[in-house]
Amino acid sequence: MKHILKILELLVTISAIWIGLLQASIVSSSYAWLLPVYLIILLGCYGLFMVGVGLMFFPTCPQESHLLQKDIAEAKDFLKREGIDVNSD
Repeated sequence: MKHILKILELLVTISAIWIGLLQASIVSSSYAWLLPVYLIILLGCYGLFMVGVGLMFFPTCPQESHLLQKDIAEAKDFLKREGIDVNSD
C-alpha cells in the first residue's frame, strides 16, 4: 500500500509541475504538451535500467534452488505416472 501512495504522490507532484509550467508560460506550450511523452519515455528507460541492475546483482538462493529441483523431480514423476515421456537429453 505504501508503494501505491508513493506513486500517487509522485504523479500528483508531476501533474502540478506540468500544469504550473503550462499556466506560467515558462516553457513554450508546444514543448510543455510533450512533457508527458518525455516522462513516459524516461519512465521506460528507468524501468529497463532497474531490470538490468536487478539482473546484474541477482541474489543466489541455494535453498530455493533445492526446492525448485525437488518440484521439478516431483513433476517429472507425476508426468511419468500419467504416461507422458519427459526425457531430457
